[in-house]
Amino acid sequence: MEKKTIKLEVSYEKAGINPDGCCSELDLYTLVKHDNIELKQRPAVIICPGGGYEYCSVREAEPVALRYAAYGIPAFVLRYSCVNKMFPTALLELAQAMAYVRSNAEKLGVDPDKIMVSGFSAGGHLAASLAVHWNKPFITDALGGSSHLYKPNGAVLCYPVITSGEKRHDSSIVNIVGTDYPAEMMETVSLEKQVSDATPPVFIWHTADDGLVPVENTLMFASALAEKKIPFACHIFESGVHGLSLCDDSTAGYEGHINPDCARWFGMAVDWIKSR
Repeated sequence: MEKKTIKLEVSYEKAGINPDGCCSELDLYTLVKHDNIELKQRPAVIICPGGGYEYCSVREAEPVALRYAAYGIPAFVLRYSCVNKMFPTALLELAQAMAYVRSNAEKLGVDPDKIMVSGFSAGGHLAASLAVHWNKPFITDALGGSSHLYKPNGAVLCYPVITSGEKRHDSSIVNIVGTDYPAEMMETVSLEKQVSDATPPVFIWHTADDGLVPVENTLMFASALAEKKIPFACHIFESGVHGLSLCDDSTAGYEGHINPDCARWFGMAVDWIKSR
């Protein structure tokens, strides 16, 4: 496996936002050709760590990418802009990351028609935002090019922030819309209201007793997907704290992050990705 980091170039001016101090980077974890390994074009995953749009969690970044790479899936970690960087700053960075991976698919060993986006918590909101907004003018006008460059072929969402309504994770939403927000913006970032026929398939999981981001976030999104007849797999585990990541001691910040029952999500997600 080879790792390198690139900086992303995004035209924020075209998007009408002024994100001072933004610095987004994409860490690439790609497979290296060996005589006894077939280096073919494979499904890939772009990972958006959580952190409430305040920071990018290290527990949901490199360890997850390395686990995917171990299963033969090239992985990319987006270090997106956080803290008072208004919507759609981070979303434009993710769209540009998707375009980079797709445009360089051959040299990265990636199948350009099997590029997934994945996110944890607020990173799940970011990943789901691209899934529902990839073809919107505010992305294509800012970045240029055809909208198909920005389309994820699937989304793997882990205990995601979804809604800006009653069951929202308040600080995540405030961090991307501010406190003096227009009603239209709140609708745009409430992703259960943005699912359309153009939304790609989704794998989504949560715990029923998540004490930080209510499980209703996942249930509302799954309901919206069902209404639009978008293929999805939804797994609700009975119990587990928020921020489980891989659910084992490779990502545990404390004992509650070790959860063998929920740890099953990763194998199920890999099977789902490879079945697309």
